[in-house]
Amino acid sequence: MIPLSQGQVPASADAVIIGGGINGLTTARELGKLGLKNIVVLEKNYIGSGSTGRCGGGIRQQWTTKENIRLAQESVAMYEEMSADLGYQVFFRQGGYLMITENESDLPALRQAAELQNTCDVPTEFLQPEECLKIVPDLNISKLKGATYCPKDGTAYPFAVVWGYAKACHKLGVKVFIRTTVTEIENDGGRIKGVVTDRGRISTPLVINCAGPWARTMAAKVGVTLPNRQERHEIMVSESLKPFLDPMVISITNGIYFSQSLRGEIVGGIGDPAEPQWEDPADFDNTSQLRFAVRFAKALTEYYPRASKVRMMRQWAGMYDVTPDHRPILGGVPGLEGYFHICGFSGHGFMLGPVTGVRMARYITTGQPDDIISSLSLDRFEKGGIQADAFVVG
Repeated sequence: MIPLSQGQVPASADAVIIGGGINGLTTARELGKLGLKNIVVLEKNYIGSGSTGRCGGGIRQQWTTKENIRLAQESVAMYEEMSADLGYQVFFRQGGYLMITENESDLPALRQAAELQNTCDVPTEFLQPEECLKIVPDLNISKLKGATYCPKDGTAYPFAVVWGYAKACHKLGVKVFIRTTVTEIENDGGRIKGVVTDRGRISTPLVINCAGPWARTMAAKVGVTLPNRQERHEIMVSESLKPFLDPMVISITNGIYFSQSLRGEIVGGIGDPAEPQWEDPADFDNTSQLRFAVRFAKALTEYYPRASKVRMMRQWAGMYDVTPDHRPILGGVPGLEGYFHICGFSGHGFMLGPVTGVRMARYITTGQPDDIISSLSLDRFEKGGIQADAFVVG
């Protein structure tokens, strides 16, 4: 069982973190490790109920911007040691990522991405279609033009990760409240004063917004405007099968991804350009749709014909918290002391969350500059000239 706090929230805290997903819990744990006392995490539903618990569990280093590559590199290193570090099995498995394309026009970008990743010491290699069969023997390569592959990419079980971090937080004295809604964030003269919840008020000088799809809503409570938008995405899971698929397979042509879990299930999703964008997550429709099931089944069986006889068992919907450049927003806001945000991961918070928690906790407690946090600050959108990350799928 995960130790959770009950009853009224405390009257005061040294830090309040809004959001009980990967970003909120990793940040809370890292702040506690750095010596901050009396930390409170507030989650409006249950642990991992937002984007974290609805993701596919993928962790890859194949990006096209150095910031995301470096964050992913450091996160992979953490995932490799996470079960031992947390004392909790998170089921991390490095089966690799195979990124494929049917478009000749994508090949220069794939080659450039692999070269950039290599300069960052990520062991990505560019593959011809025939070489993909060494990694996924039953893959249909008839339409493929090329691919990239990194053997150190992998997957983990999202709920195990957040449960492990919640237990680690408890050992450090962090109080985690679920079913607790933040109704107001108080600030006076450019300084955070406290938060008001449906369980009472907490006086605090430090608020960290890790609310995922609700980050924009929380930021608005202190007069901060985030450029985030919400995208609806679905995932489908099959019956359990004997192990036959090592890597996560991603197509940058149509956005499908699929892998096999340690329990033998095929887990995957596919983007849908017809999906609406959501301004208010309260209006979000999380019901399963037949349109997605048909799109996914058709794409999966085209790429992997042996899946045609597999029974699909369940599907669900979740939200991507998307920024204009598909990179996260980290840091604080000039003129508002004590407020920080960790959001906008565009569907990739699970893979980047652990190291983000480490870097942000260090940044918050020491105030020392961090080049990645600086490059991902909110004001980059005002400055212009932003570099968008490519190959955002799902």
